[in-house]
Amino acid sequence: MPWATKETAPVVQEDLVNHPSHYADSAIECIDAIEAQLTAEEFQGYLRGNCVKYTWRWRNKGGVQDLKKAQWYLDRLITVNETQNG
Repeated sequence: MPWATKETAPVVQEDLVNHPSHYADSAIECIDAIEAQLTAEEFQGYLRGNCVKYTWRWRNKGGVQDLKKAQWYLDRLITVNETQNG
């Protein structure tokens, strides 16, 4: 009976690489707050460190998702350098 089944909205999967909800619960994303507190050189070091962290552990912890996170931080590092160096 079609009227007896409950229709539900499609489930939208969270983007855990680009916009994880646990980092975007406020008006400003955590990465932007970190950048605002650091010098340009410190922020680049932060980005580089995260690239190392995620590529270091990808086989034993997060798999391909960790590789994508490393890529996200590398892309951000590239963007920061392109912006600063014109």
